[in-house]
Amino acid sequence: MSVFKKLIASAAVATAMFAGPALAQDNVRIALVVKALGIGFFEAAAEGAKEAAAELGNVEVIYTGPTDTTAEGQIEVINALIAQKVDAIAVSANDTDALVPALQRAMQRGITVISWDSGVAPEGRQLHLNPSSNPLIGNMIIKLAADHLPEGGDVAVLSATTTSTNQNIWIDEMTKVMGDYPGINLVSTVYGDDLADKSYREATGLMQSFPDLDAIIAPTSVGIVAAAQAVVDAGKVGEVNVTGLGLPSEMAGAIATGASQSFAIWNPIDLGYSATMLAYEISQNGAEAAPGAEIPMGRMGSLTLDDNKEGAMADPFVYDASNIDQFKSIF
Repeated sequence: MSVFKKLIASAAVATAMFAGPALAQDNVRIALVVKALGIGFFEAAAEGAKEAAAELGNVEVIYTGPTDTTAEGQIEVINALIAQKVDAIAVSANDTDALVPALQRAMQRGITVISWDSGVAPEGRQLHLNPSSNPLIGNMIIKLAADHLPEGGDVAVLSATTTSTNQNIWIDEMTKVMGDYPGINLVSTVYGDDLADKSYREATGLMQSFPDLDAIIAPTSVGIVAAAQAVVDAGKVGEVNVTGLGLPSEMAGAIATGASQSFAIWNPIDLGYSATMLAYEISQNGAEAAPGAEIPMGRMGSLTLDDNKEGAMADPFVYDASNIDQFKSIF
């Protein structure tokens, strides 16, 4: 693949352009607008966008965003893209509502607008790509524990706060599918308030209260790291498996020690790839972003839209000893 980059920097905006093999005047220009440049998660998403551009052949991806995570910076970026008359904008928003007027101007000028990862209010985009869905996440976190307990066993949940909306929904979805994993018993749910020290204490308390505990499920990136350290310090590596949702860069040590056999989070490479494919399908192939529509996403299958014109990309991606080294330097 022939790749070229053009870097433009100002106080608020920087841009890089990646294209497929055929560089021509009529290239389809798709802007991947991220929360801020220099963040590993979004750099990985850009790699996925480059993959999509290479696969499509006539696409130029403009990878851009502000230098800090502000709505004002993204609005400046969007206005510049409108002036450039790009074909599509795919944005991970710093603010659900603040970007809407700028994105509406883009759509009024015939530019396809979608959001991904962090959504825009429905009136400001044609569709939103969620990395996953609540049911998929709920099933994944219990499956990660059950996969290493073929004879069944006792598991506990270490969550964030008692009022954390996302975590409460994921735990609820998990309990709905517990029957699919016979022999797995949920013995307790505790809360570390997304504080490393409190999460550590709660994980330690679980192991003391339940001496036969087999796994701790932490659907929070703070809690999962703290629980893994607690298992190491308690000398229970190989007895208690820590799993849930975490970041490869933060969980590499836990995988190395064996405190965690595996964990999950969405794959940003797949996310950038899928967002680019969706933007192309709508802007070039006439795909309609309507409730119930199924829009192709290349190797990721298709996105089915709900009544809010949102869809889930895939199951959370599983990280373990086989792939952690590939991703730990990315995010």
